[in-house]
Amino acid sequence: MSAPPIKVLVVDDEPPIRKLLRMGLTTQGYEILEAPNGKMALELLSEHPALVILDLGLPDIQGHELLRTIRARDDSVPIVVLSSRGDEAGKVQALDLGADDYVTKPFGMDELLARLRAALRHQLQVHGERPVFRTGELSVDLVRRIVRVGEREVKLSPKEYELLRVLVQHAGKVLTHRFLLKELWDELTDAQYLRVYVRQLRQKIEADPERPQFVLTETGIGYRLRAPD
Repeated sequence: MSAPPIKVLVVDDEPPIRKLLRMGLTTQGYEILEAPNGKMALELLSEHPALVILDLGLPDIQGHELLRTIRARDDSVPIVVLSSRGDEAGKVQALDLGADDYVTKPFGMDELLARLRAALRHQLQVHGERPVFRTGELSVDLVRRIVRVGEREVKLSPKEYELLRVLVQHAGKVLTHRFLLKELWDELTDAQYLRVYVRQLRQKIEADPERPQFVLTETGIGYRLRAPD
């Protein structure tokens, strides 16, 4: 008996974008729910979609307000935001309001599908950390607090390890500077502290810290740990 298809709610007021998403996602086995505005999006939440793709530029409800409303009704459904290319502030606000990720228009279907898979995978993992995380040559034993790159064990300071642990908990998801500062320092708001520790962490786990493969920079927004294998 095959599993039911995964429902994806697409919220976008542009018919060509909805058609593109409908065609691209149905060929991958997803079931699509379509909403051209915020009002219908809120009505379709009763269908319990497994994931929401949300365009921030809607005609009836401001996108960030709709995101806040969806999060208030369902704090676990993954939300991937569609945003314009230069809107860093809008992306940061969306992530801080609870979006799981973002894709910049125009986007490639392969990139979007990868983001959807990562968001769904993260949602499944969020209630139970796996004891050993692996991506490429990097492995993190969250029980014994052992970090390895290949066969080499890496010694991290307590703060470097805490940074890596938070990134591992949300692997594949972009984390804003504000989120990471709050998780690691409570009161600190200067992103320069964070950059220092990211640089130190990269020096220890990256083959080439100037061209990182694991801890990736999302310019103007934050950082993302490469998704698990």
